[in-house]
Amino acid sequence: MNTLSGAYNYLVSDKPSEEPSSTPEIPDDVWDKFARDTERDIRASAQKEPSARARQVTERLKKSEQPEGWRTGPAWQEMNGQARRRRRLWAVLGVPLAIAVAVVAMKPSLLPGDPFGGKAESDPAASSPLPPETAAPTAAPSAVDPQTPTLDRPFAGSPALNWADGAAGIVLPKAKAVGSISRDRVELALQQTKILLAAANLDPKTIGGARPSAALAVLDPKQPKLLDDLNASLTAPSRTQDPTMLFSRFDPKDVRLVGKVVKTRGRITFAKDARGGVTVHTDYTFVYPLVRTDGSTEVARTIVRRVIDVQILDPSRYQVTPGLLSLSSYNAEFGNSACDVYDGYLHPEFHSDAASPTGPSPSGPTTDPYDRSKAIGEGATGTCGTVSRT
Repeated sequence: MNTLSGAYNYLVSDKPSEEPSSTPEIPDDVWDKFARDTERDIRASAQKEPSARARQVTERLKKSEQPEGWRTGPAWQEMNGQARRRRRLWAVLGVPLAIAVAVVAMKPSLLPGDPFGGKAESDPAASSPLPPETAAPTAAPSAVDPQTPTLDRPFAGSPALNWADGAAGIVLPKAKAVGSISRDRVELALQQTKILLAAANLDPKTIGGARPSAALAVLDPKQPKLLDDLNASLTAPSRTQDPTMLFSRFDPKDVRLVGKVVKTRGRITFAKDARGGVTVHTDYTFVYPLVRTDGSTEVARTIVRRVIDVQILDPSRYQVTPGLLSLSSYNAEFGNSACDVYDGYLHPEFHSDAASPTGPSPSGPTTDPYDRSKAIGEGATGTCGTVSRT
């Protein structure tokens, strides 16, 4: 099923701030939270020091008469030393990495390169990702051999197989000054935009239905109604206040993510806007492999495309918080999520559901959720449609 939704637009007040500042800063408590959360996740995922029992066993093996190189020789000791050095390195890099990547996805499994070796796909083709998207595609991705996704290969038969893993797909353009907006302010806005995209779409907690606190933390509380509306949508979701328009959330009672990887593809651009500031434009598609929580092994994929615009505004002219994002508009398009369900979650449909369909029958057009060559919502009729592939 395919749900097409309209855009949400927000304005900012043109009343000058009482204390304008030319130096954009992120609140210390926000950065501290990002640093603590990321360092905790990195430490939790890193290899643990061997227990006393394990050290005793290793020492006895060293003293045995096995040939060198078989558990006892210098090669084994060197491997242990390298592992300890790697553990120390990750411990040292935890906080700087959190600041540089800004909690990209709040999990090391989603960091570029998958530093801890987790793999969601065994297909060799998955090791050759596509280059980053630098312009709008001219056509939909080519057809691929139809394959049934499995727990071991959740992206089998999907064009997303060669897309980037998680936050590695959110590639920032090189910052530069635009009009009166300095290069540093543009760079800060780009980094925060990456935080917003990752925390809203890649954070396992958000995907699992939790409150997207890290995403909300980079949005300007001075923007009229924005946070009030978003909080209302999370507390009491409805057709007119739907949190899935900005956040990728699934009901943890029904489904869970398969593995640790969400496939990501899109681009970020920025340009001077009519207000004399800078608009950062993002257009990204995220692909989620999911399985029911009832013990079933059937895998379904939901595809979410989001177009989000944020602004950098002059704090001497507008009532804004320097260092935080002003959200001007956001729009979303969903592939394989049940229509007319407004409980605050996306609901993937599985092939086995065809035997006992629920909800309205599709009456809209068939669309390709992987087609990024068209504007979001182009050709939509506002009715529930069908996807050509997932």
